[in-house]
Amino acid sequence: MSMTMVWMIVAMGLVTYIPRLLPLVMLNTENWPAWARRMLTRVPYAVLGALILPGILTVGDNVWFAVASGGTAAVLAYFGAPLIVVVGAAIGVLGVVQMVF
Repeated sequence: MSMTMVWMIVAMGLVTYIPRLLPLVMLNTENWPAWARRMLTRVPYAVLGALILPGILTVGDNVWFAVASGGTAAVLAYFGAPLIVVVGAAIGVLGVVQMVF
């Protein structure tokens, strides 16, 4: 491995590390307003929804199969069912709907 390659790896490491370190150093994360904390707690759910929803809608030939399965998962998740139950029920509903129709 040449020295140029080593310096490139070090530089790329710094370029990715510094933007992650700066907010921790520059921002005081303990004194955020309540509305900002509430908003930030919802970010993971929004990101997961944005990542999962397109996959749900394109799972089969008919979009209504996916809507039934995704709706089941959403209802169970809303009522606080464990993750394994939500995923299992969604897969089960999708299988049953595809066998019936």
